[in-house]
Amino acid sequence: MKEKILVAMSGGVDSSVVAALLVQQGYDVTGAYMKQWSDTKEVSGLCTWKQDRRDAMRVAAHLDIPLITLDFEKEYKEWVMGYMFAEYKKGRTPNPDVMCNSFIKFGAWLDKAKELGFERMATGHYAKVLETGNGKREAGTFVLAQANDNDKDQTYFLHQLNQEQFAYTMFPLGEYTKKEVREMAKKFDLPTADRAESMGICFVGEVPMKEFLQQKIKKTPGNIVNEQGVVLGEHEGLAFYTIGQRHLGMQNVALPAGRQEFRMQNDREPLYVLDKKFETNELVVGEEDSALLHKKEIVVENIHWISGHAPKFPLKCMVRLRHRQPLQNAECSLACRQAGVQNEELVISFSEPQRAATPGQFSVIYKDDVCLGGGAIA
Repeated sequence: MKEKILVAMSGGVDSSVVAALLVQQGYDVTGAYMKQWSDTKEVSGLCTWKQDRRDAMRVAAHLDIPLITLDFEKEYKEWVMGYMFAEYKKGRTPNPDVMCNSFIKFGAWLDKAKELGFERMATGHYAKVLETGNGKREAGTFVLAQANDNDKDQTYFLHQLNQEQFAYTMFPLGEYTKKEVREMAKKFDLPTADRAESMGICFVGEVPMKEFLQQKIKKTPGNIVNEQGVVLGEHEGLAFYTIGQRHLGMQNVALPAGRQEFRMQNDREPLYVLDKKFETNELVVGEEDSALLHKKEIVVENIHWISGHAPKFPLKCMVRLRHRQPLQNAECSLACRQAGVQNEELVISFSEPQRAATPGQFSVIYKDDVCLGGGAIA
């Protein structure tokens, strides 16, 4: 009997090719369009779910497979958007795509796939799941490895998944490059072969982040200062700024009276967000070469290990602080916040200083092209 596979079809070229490949390989394939978001009076984005669903329907019809529509809007707004707004309110910079994978795509979606009788769920992620061992399902059986296409590799976004989730997951595109996927889409004559890449917040769309956040987070104005504490202007709220972000050329800062001399001296140099002082509600800005913007050591909390157990420390490894960042040489060790007391936080020491290691963002750990796991920067 053919293995029953549910393919999460977004209407994009990647998931369309996944469905086509699995049909070609002889699986019993059903497509599923997952509705995650629709605008409300309270919060709105630029979601194109109706168009996306139409594209998924066109592909399913072309492949002669059924397509079902499942609604996870409630779960998405609670577990992903709720997390995102809460983190920004704390002044941190979250990554909603990581949480979406953990709680929605491989949480609620996967649970529904099992409930409907599917043996596995396939998605268009660029990653590899490798099964190790001698056929026995035990801790560390499944390994998350980087995709063949280094530029498209999405293991960064998948590092919070666990062994049970990987046991029911397929990533058919891990062996291919994006160029090869485009070529296959044309070979299969898929209606989405030439569709552009989707960007922006997962399922919400391309929206100016500051405007999106201000729908739920109130403005709390405060001073913009340089590293010496000189007031340069006023910000709208620390939640709306990210460490390392190019803040403003000085020509865009409303300087107080008497500070025009500073403007003239700094007109040619862009300024970047260096720090957020919550006790005084101050946004610290400065130039690119500031020591505040470059760190050789960070603390990472809420560590998740894909294998189900921690490796031996100290651990020589590679680390990525953001999607598509080249892997960085590093060493991980357990943090000691009190003399002689180790805890579940990690200290990551880098060979080279890292720009804009931002609280709330994820630090993801690799060894020999395998993603071991990661956690949030404290």
